[in-house]
Order: sequence, then structure tokens, then C-alpha cells
Amino acid sequence: MRRWKAGRGYALRFTAYGERRYVTLGLESEGWDRPKAEVELQNVMADVRRGIWVPPQKRSRSTASGRMEGPREMPLLGPFAEEIIASRHGQVSEDTVRLDEWALSHLNPYFGDWALDEIDAESIDAYRTFKVRESEDRARAIERGRPRRNDHGQTLRPLAPATINQTIDGLGRFLSVAVDYGHISANAASGRKRRLKVPPRRPVHLDAPAQIEALLDAGAELDRDPRSRCRDREAVLATLVLAGPRASELCRLQWRDLDLANARLHVGRSKTAAGLREIPIGPLLRDLLAAHKAKNYRGDPDGLVFPNGAGRARNKDTLRKGVLRDAFARTDEILARRGQVPLPRGVTAHKLRHTFASVMVACGTDPASVMCMLGHTDPGFTLRVYTHLMARSDEERRRLNALVEGEREILVEPPSSRPLEIEAYEEPIIQALAERGGRASRRVVVAAVNEAMAPVHGPADLERLASGPARWEPRLSKARMRLVRRGVLHEVTRGASWELTEAGRKVASIGRTPMLA
Repeated sequence: MRRWKAGRGYALRFTAYGERRYVTLGLESEGWDRPKAEVELQNVMADVRRGIWVPPQKRSRSTASGRMEGPREMPLLGPFAEEIIASRHGQVSEDTVRLDEWALSHLNPYFGDWALDEIDAESIDAYRTFKVRESEDRARAIERGRPRRNDHGQTLRPLAPATINQTIDGLGRFLSVAVDYGHISANAASGRKRRLKVPPRRPVHLDAPAQIEALLDAGAELDRDPRSRCRDREAVLATLVLAGPRASELCRLQWRDLDLANARLHVGRSKTAAGLREIPIGPLLRDLLAAHKAKNYRGDPDGLVFPNGAGRARNKDTLRKGVLRDAFARTDEILARRGQVPLPRGVTAHKLRHTFASVMVACGTDPASVMCMLGHTDPGFTLRVYTHLMARSDEERRRLNALVEGEREILVEPPSSRPLEIEAYEEPIIQALAERGGRASRRVVVAAVNEAMAPVHGPADLERLASGPARWEPRLSKARMRLVRRGVLHEVTRGASWELTEAGRKVASIGRTPMLA
């Protein structure tokens, strides 16, 4: 039995020819009751078994008077939504398709075999309660040390209220299409009443000049680390903070989008019309991108500015895991060494976009222009950022403005009380040999490394050992042996010289030290 706007009525749900079926019978006012509906179901199933049942032709659901017009087959949510998703490939962004697929993965176990006109406000509220209990069950399972797992063996985490709401938003998108197609008259998933109340999030504002400077310093430190495979962190972080692209926009950025001569960055492949925009860039970002281009541009204007190690486009997940996560951790280390406040919790690529808005406001850019640079159509966010930043002191706003202009504050940190790790000497050794044709005596290499490492050597590195040399020199020899074992240096050479192998020369040519096996 179902309740429609025209009154109570009856419908059949059954399996026929390998598919779930739904057939509307009619209203009680038209003479339908439960016994009559059960007889009809038996008749239909008998026809199905004989192979003579034919699905009713689809007809409009109601007449102008609102009364049922006759039997018809109503689509089920699962197959209907799958058809919608399949039809959208190539018409909307892949992120939108993935979002709908993810939402359907949550909706299908509950609503997959429901007819579209069965999904009403009451059933959506029941689904919401079901997801809350499912989330609580996952949390209890984790507490017991026996977490629920998916088909891939991954732990199923509790669902946040905002996540449950996103699945209901997905249901609303599917039902909206059903309304457009005339299958149903109203979208029961629309409106706030069907959603859980989400606690307000603490705003994450990364607009203190010291924090931005430490973030860029962290990127530069990690780029110099010989153990790091990623060498573009500083340029990536600077672009996010000082140009404000979305993570997906940054990952798709091509060399043709950079107009360094006129200090412009073009965003031409965004998800909205407002996202197609031109962003002016300041001296600091222009210099960092120019240095990045000098090292990485290979003459292809359609090449990616920030590809992954294999030369392919990153996505927001690999950007977070491969670039941002380590950079945020190193930033906190730098801020701690400097005796400054660490980054706020919840910093993401999107929050760095917010940081860009703060920086632009600090530089005196009007809210309307900031809105255009962000690719927004709603001025509300920009005005909230503007209001927040106006609470900052004049000195902080002046320092943010100076930062964009390239005036970074140089902080001298106290030298470490511990000697440098052996790995720190590997890249200087390779660089010293590369600059000398790939081969040089130990004495020459020691002198070159001593000069290169002088700015970072602390008292512990320069301390004299009982045998005579400074502590760092034996560590240099250990670094050489590590490179020999990895095939970067020859083990035995003429005249006790240090010499790069063919593999070592290739490493030197690309400026990257291979990771330890």
C-alpha cells in the first residue's frame, strides 16, 4: 500500500526476467484494496512463470485532476541513477561523476530497489537514521579492535554528519532528474529538513606572515632533501598560496597558462564559467615559477607545470599525500624551532586558497576583484575573509604585502646540537663530481663539500675527533660507500679518485638522488 497526493493506493514490487519490477495498480477510491492487490500479484507472477507477462508501457503518472491514469512501470532508483551517471560521462567533470558514483554506493544498499515514487520524506528520514546507526556501529567496531572492512580490506571509518548529508544531496540530484523526466511530481530530498545538523567548523585562516614564510621555507627544505623524490614543493605551495587555484586546477596547469613576462596566470580548464579567469601574480611567485620553469620546461607548451614523478597529472589525493602532507609537517617543525605558533588544524589545499584571498585583501585588492580571482560568483565568502583580515594589525597586513613583493624575512635559526645525517652528504658529493667531469680526487671532493655544507654545518659537525678530522669528514666517507652500494659511484678507481658511474651521471643530469632500496 502506498500513499500518494491523490490518496492511498496499491502497487506491486517483484522480480521478473532477472530485473526488479514495480507496477502501480491504482487508488482505493478506484476500488483497489489489499486482497485485490494480492490476487493481482499472483496473476502477474503466474504470467511471469509462463513467460507471457509484458511490462506495462510507461505513461504519465497522473491526469490534470491528480488522479491515477492507469498501470505503468516505475523506474527503480538504482538502475535509474546508474543510467544518469553513465549518460553524464563527457558532459560534466570527472569529479562530478565520481561524486555521484560515491553517493550511489551509499544509497544503493538501502534505496537501490525502491521505485522512485516510493522515496518520500519519511523514507529519507529513515535512511538518515540508518546511516547514523551504521556510523555508530563502525565506531564501536574500531573501539573493540575489530573494525568493519570493505571488499578491499580497508577499514570502514565512522561517517561524519556532513558525509551523510552529501549522500542525501546525491539522492536529491537523482530525484531532481526524475522530476524533470516526469516520473515523480516532487523531489522529497530537497530542503534542509532531510539533513543532519552539522556543527560549525572552526575557520582555518593561514594568514600570519610567519606561517606563510615557514610554509614556503618547508617546501624549499624538502626540495633540497636528497631523499625526496618530489622537487617542486616550494613552487606548488607558492602557487596555491599566492595565486589561489583549486587543487584540480593546479594539477591541470600547463606551461601555456603561465605568462611570466606579464605576470599573469591563466586558469582555463575550470569546473565553472566563473572559474575561467586570469590571475595577476606578484614578484615572489613570478620568481619562483621562473626558477621552476628553468629547471623543468622541455619546450612543450602543453606540458604540465606540476606533473608527478612519472610525468602524468596529479589529482587532489596525490597532491595531498605526495606534496602537502610532508610540507605541513615540516612547516610545524620549522615554526617550533623558531618559537612560533604552529599551523592551525585542518589545513588543506582548499584552505591555502582561502589564504590567497586573505593575502590579496591585505595587499589592498577590493573584494570584487578577489572574488573574480577565486572564480566565485557568490561574494559572501570574500566578504567574510575581508572582515576577518580587517581585524589583523597594520603591521601584519604590511608584512603580507611585503611577502608578495618578494621581501621575505630572513630568520637565522640556532645551529642543531646534533650532527647532520649521513644522507645529507650524498647530493653534495654527486654535485661536486658532476661539476668536475664526473671524476676527482678525494681531497678535491672534501674541499668542495666543505664549502657547500658550510652554511648548514653546526658545532656538532665541526667538532674535532680524537683522531684529528672534523666529525663530518668520516660521515662523508660513509656517504660515499652508500652511493657505491647503490651503483652511483665506482667502488675502485685509478689513483684513489672518486668517480661517477654511468647511472650516477644520469642522476647528476636530472639533479635527483635515488631513494634507498
